[in-house]
Amino acid sequence: MKPIFKSPGMSLFKTIGLVLTLGMMMSACSEATWKEEVLLHDGSKILATRSQSRGGRGEIGQPPIKEHSITFYIPGTSKPITWQSEFTKDVGHANLDLLALDILNGTPYIATNPTGCLAHNKWGRPNPPYIFFKYIDQEWKQISLQEFPVEIRQPNVVIDTYTEKWIKAEEQKSGFVSAASIKELNSSLTQQEYKKIVREPIKYEEPEGCPVMVRIEGGWVSPGGAKAPKLNDSATSNDKK
Repeated sequence: MKPIFKSPGMSLFKTIGLVLTLGMMMSACSEATWKEEVLLHDGSKILATRSQSRGGRGEIGQPPIKEHSITFYIPGTSKPITWQSEFTKDVGHANLDLLALDILNGTPYIATNPTGCLAHNKWGRPNPPYIFFKYIDQEWKQISLQEFPVEIRQPNVVIDTYTEKWIKAEEQKSGFVSAASIKELNSSLTQQEYKKIVREPIKYEEPEGCPVMVRIEGGWVSPGGAKAPKLNDSATSNDKK
């Protein structure tokens, strides 16, 4: 009986594959929760709880944010309110990045922007690149830029939530990430839509990085491609599910 020959190279590849697979599984299952001090437009502050989990389609070793949420109380009330961005199959991860939470006349508002090119196309390629929400009748409803209060001018939550180690280190100092620390972290972001809530279309110096795509069954395609649906095809509808 001949001995079974095992290639050292093949064993190495299997080992590397196993390590990468385990690493992806561990990262995909990772969750984080922390508290933030949110500075409102009138100078008052509230404490909010942020949470997120990793997973979905992304690069090896750094899966995207699969879903995330923020929970808070309107001052003087005892019922928590939660806004969340969930995983959807068409995008492959959470759809929206949180930029701002504010409260005006007892009504909460949220400012977000689409997460990545697929979400940017799914949500209608907005310019300025925001999606806004208002809390009405116990639920979040999408509103237009014109309906979003002009009093809310600045992003006021941690935008880059991939900085989990920094976030946890800041939280340990006082039990929450302070509004001052949030402002300092966000100041490192160079895009003008992160510096303030831009209310006019942004004129980009270079062609916009996200190509135009339309949704079809099983994926996304260029609108001029062979597989692109016709204009009256239901597959071109802006399905938010």
